[in-house]
Amino acid sequence: MNTFSDTIKYIGVDDLDIDLFESQYVVPEGMSYNSYLIDDEKIAVLDTADRRKGEEWKANLTAALNGRQPDYLVVHHMEPDHSALIAWMLETYPGVQLVCSAQAVKMLSNFFEGVDFTGRVVTVKEGDTLALGKHTLQFIGAAMIHWPEVIMSYDTTDKVLFSADGFGKFGALVNETEDWACEARRYYFNICGKYGSQVQMVVKKLAALNVQAICPLHGPVLKGEALTEAVRLYDIWSKYEPESEGILIAYASIHGGTAAAAQRLGEILREKGASKVVVSDLSRSDMAEVIEDAFRYPTVVVAASSYDAGVFPVMHDFLYHLQIKNYQKRKFGIIENGSWAPTAGKTMRTMIEALKDCEIVDPMVTIRSRMKTTDEPLLQQLADSLL
Repeated sequence: MNTFSDTIKYIGVDDLDIDLFESQYVVPEGMSYNSYLIDDEKIAVLDTADRRKGEEWKANLTAALNGRQPDYLVVHHMEPDHSALIAWMLETYPGVQLVCSAQAVKMLSNFFEGVDFTGRVVTVKEGDTLALGKHTLQFIGAAMIHWPEVIMSYDTTDKVLFSADGFGKFGALVNETEDWACEARRYYFNICGKYGSQVQMVVKKLAALNVQAICPLHGPVLKGEALTEAVRLYDIWSKYEPESEGILIAYASIHGGTAAAAQRLGEILREKGASKVVVSDLSRSDMAEVIEDAFRYPTVVVAASSYDAGVFPVMHDFLYHLQIKNYQKRKFGIIENGSWAPTAGKTMRTMIEALKDCEIVDPMVTIRSRMKTTDEPLLQQLADSLL
């Protein structure tokens, strides 16, 4: 068991066996389910863990308690990877009180059928406090980051923010590297990306606090320069602003013709001085990483084969992901391919036009089965429009 400070103890666990987080995101470096204990006149346990690692978490909790009884279990987020052991806590420690938002109270029966919570719940809202002794927790509303019941808490003594899923990342702590942003970026855009306005509200609230450390429910504790950088990036990300200069070319190719056109456009862009060009095969790349790149850069080219009078399914999936993540403020180029009746371009254009503040540049390039020398001038023109 690691100790975060003399009175705030880390009791979370790493999961190195999980293959897909939330059954969709590949996590080759595992995941951490973070949980903390504040050891004061009254003891507060902050969140539990995923049932997958329940026994390890219970052992960490028991060691940290050292024979004492907890007074409170603070639930920042009801998602099962953080709340699976709530019922066990109430059964094991009859004196413990559950501290959560009113919206979380409504969710308790969804996850714990038949459990009697009568007299066991303390409901808190924005601005409420919980006195533990030397430590006082001040609660911060964080609805829709990324569930409606989420609250954060701020320890006014040690100046620590317990940020729920905010400022989290993929990866187990045992595999932690210095490059926090890489997997934090993929995590943010795919899990919290839809809720930029809500994240902006929290970023503004944090500016009024003297936060010296951020303790998320996934990933490492952030302090010093790492904390400053994380808040800076969250401000950019939640405003839907590009983080870096660059162009993403995302292609969906059936027999290689569309892939060749996408790769050729990438070569042309580099020849013309593009600072960064990322070319991704949507059929083989991790979709979450391509979504991350789409948010990271200001310009995206979509290149796809026509399919069943529409567009090749992986491209439809990509653009659908952008739609549901509230994607906006970007420039698009389009390359379509069709052997007899090209339809990919029209389908992609319709999906892009549904995005907020996104521009589609001309020309749209149409490939007929295989790229030909006559297509080169149009690719050159498209590259000029993108730069």
